[in-house]
Amino acid sequence: MEVPVGYKNTSRFKNSTERYANGACSLKLKRTECDDEGEVCDYQVNLPPLTIQLPKQTQLLTKTVKQVKSLTATVNKMKRKWLEGKQDESIRYDQDTGSTEYGRDGVNRITHLEKKINKQTSLLRQARNQINVLQGRLEEMSILNMDTVLHYINSEISNIKSTVNTLNNKCYTTCAAVGQSVVLWAPQDCSDYYKLGHRKSGIYEIAKGSNKSFSVYCDMETLKGGWTVLQSRKDGSVDFNRTWAEYKNGFGNLSTEFWLGNDKIYLLTKYKEMVLRIEFEDWNSVKKYASYNQFSIDDEDHYYRLSVNGYSGTAGDALHNGKNYNHDQNYFTTKDKDNDNYPLGNCGTYYSSGWWFDACLSANLNGKYYKKLYKGIQNGIFWGTWYTVARETLNGYRHSFKSVRMLIRPKAFEP
Repeated sequence: MEVPVGYKNTSRFKNSTERYANGACSLKLKRTECDDEGEVCDYQVNLPPLTIQLPKQTQLLTKTVKQVKSLTATVNKMKRKWLEGKQDESIRYDQDTGSTEYGRDGVNRITHLEKKINKQTSLLRQARNQINVLQGRLEEMSILNMDTVLHYINSEISNIKSTVNTLNNKCYTTCAAVGQSVVLWAPQDCSDYYKLGHRKSGIYEIAKGSNKSFSVYCDMETLKGGWTVLQSRKDGSVDFNRTWAEYKNGFGNLSTEFWLGNDKIYLLTKYKEMVLRIEFEDWNSVKKYASYNQFSIDDEDHYYRLSVNGYSGTAGDALHNGKNYNHDQNYFTTKDKDNDNYPLGNCGTYYSSGWWFDACLSANLNGKYYKKLYKGIQNGIFWGTWYTVARETLNGYRHSFKSVRMLIRPKAFEP
């Protein structure tokens, strides 16, 4: 398909003033090249973006129209002269037969010209019929072609909008401005979007460094918003018993259940002091939270070691349960990479998750999702200071959670 006038392959339109400066496109007949001067040649109709070749009769149409006009003028002129000279013309009268002759040569010439006119008129009708047929085809093709062009343009516009939205969310972009490289600032976490006036929770694009850009879920409502969500459990739709590589890169669906990814969590906590908020709701609709005013993790070379301190809240400090386990300053462990402090096995394999295990746990927010109390290995979502723990020790049932979330926000955030 021929690309529409004013539209390049790069999907960038020309200046609209330039594009329409000459008004709407008109239909033009263009004569093709001929080897012989007297040869009957084809004509072309150019209707961007279509090129249709018309039959040879189209040229005859032009010649016929000119001949008809010339012959009509000649006939009319001769008729006028004949009528004007009728009375003065010599009339031969035959006394015996009583017949007369009125300028017989002129009459014969008129008759001959009328025959030529009739013949040319017949050719004109034939050419006109062919043009009507071609015009109908042309209109049909034009409609089809315009529908195709409009569909193509709409598709390209959608692609352009998508590209623009992606570029708007880039952190560092080199722009050509007066021959200089200009660095454009982009949001580093959800609190930056809040400062820009965004108040709707949802998925946003953030940038960390020149080559690091990724999507996150932003909570713009809890405690005045600005929270970047690191983990979400709400329906059991995602399996959290994953490999080291999966926990490194992240997995799940940002709209439902997910782990953002250890590499991303490291970047988010590397440059800013972050506070951590953990929200719980059990199947009895009891809601509690745990807050820490210092939270960060190391990079992969240091096994994503956890640093967390400064507890406050209502759920208890299970990350620093001094009587049993302490998760602070411990390395991340998964079923295929054992970095915990348990000498006889892998806590990640035993408790079906990836977490900052000690030897083994007082908390595990990435355990299996149970929709009711359960017995056996404590491999579900677990918080060792939950209000039902003492009762569970007596009856053997394990508590489970309806929902859990981990959120971070800069310590210096001011709504």
